[in-house]
Amino acid sequence: MATEANNDIAPGTLAPDFQLPDRNPLTGDVGRLVSRDAVCGKHGLLVMFICNHCPYVVAIHRRLVGDCRELIAMGFGVVAISANDAASYPQDGPERMSEMARDAGFPFPYLYDESQSVARAYGAMCTPDFFGFDGQMRLCYRGRLDAAVRKPRESGQARELVEALRQVAATGKGPAVQHPSIGCSIKWR
Repeated sequence: MATEANNDIAPGTLAPDFQLPDRNPLTGDVGRLVSRDAVCGKHGLLVMFICNHCPYVVAIHRRLVGDCRELIAMGFGVVAISANDAASYPQDGPERMSEMARDAGFPFPYLYDESQSVARAYGAMCTPDFFGFDGQMRLCYRGRLDAAVRKPRESGQARELVEALRQVAATGKGPAVQHPSIGCSIKWR
């Protein structure tokens, strides 16, 4: 059953800090600790909550990688975090995260939030769930990747996340209309 993220976190909210182990072999040593400030870019930071097994994430991961490469080139830091309970969902455990990051070519750290404290601090509700922050770490975007959700993006369809963060880079403000993410609920302990 799909879960819709609520957008009741106020724009301007400061990004909660974190220090979590990276599982992505393409971005450095697996297990190295990555902090919020270490990944923030000149224009801000995209924090996304994903996991390995969610069909919503699996359906978008190719276009997500492309969109994230573009955001990185624009000057945004990008980080993905998995907070699912790996005891109940072993396919979301650290070793499988490393495999997915490598196989999908993630150009960003893929962090493991074993305690689920970071997901709770952000108010993450589903996978995927996107939080876009400006260069001062203030929330400017809490929305979805795009309207396609699990389907292929159609020609000419808005790239909501990329367009929102492009606006943040240019103006310091996110769009007035932000549609919530839809996906699988985070698997809490």
